[in-house]
Amino acid sequence: MNYNLSKDWSEILSNRFPMEYKRELFSWLENEYNTKTIFPPKEKIFNALNFVSPKDIKVVIIGQDPYHTKGQADGLAFSCHNNTPQPSLRNIFKEIHDDLGIEMSSSTDLSPWAKQGVVLLNTSLSVIEHLPASHSNKLWHQFTTEVVKIINELNQPIVFLLWGNHAKSFLPILNNPNHLVLSSAHPSPFSAYNGFFGNKHFSKTNEFLTKNNLQPIDWQI
Repeated sequence: MNYNLSKDWSEILSNRFPMEYKRELFSWLENEYNTKTIFPPKEKIFNALNFVSPKDIKVVIIGQDPYHTKGQADGLAFSCHNNTPQPSLRNIFKEIHDDLGIEMSSSTDLSPWAKQGVVLLNTSLSVIEHLPASHSNKLWHQFTTEVVKIINELNQPIVFLLWGNHAKSFLPILNNPNHLVLSSAHPSPFSAYNGFFGNKHFSKTNEFLTKNNLQPIDWQI
């Protein structure tokens, strides 16, 4: 299984899917990229996995689908390529400030988190321009569900941050006692005041990592 996918993830995932599924997924992707404007750019579609080898995963944050406006999606959930923070990301930064007292910079590139072991995984890894949720289908759902299952099976301590009902749908498969699962409302302006603000997930994550003798995440951007 390849498509600008790192060697370690490609090897793991190649054994988890039937050949028929892989052919269908990549044939569909090729057709979509060849006939429509799709985000993120093809070479960044698996960025969430390519930044973090399975053995280095510390945190998993699950989003929904990439930003659907040109120049924004970079393959990492909630991250924004052009330094124009979207409403959910602004609320994430606000919670980090309220939780940890960190003043965030103007950057909206979350790759510094990914480089520390944070998997920023959207449930759908692609989207048609100006059509949110346009690639939210069974092909991507099967793929990302399998990725979450693989991470759940890892034995190192991992924190899963599930924001909103969409992310919480993964709760039934997160059953490894080595991990910490935290859930709350989504950071969207429509729901942030219903439990996202004040969830203190960032400090709780670092407390868990420190307790398990792991380097905490530097959430500063």
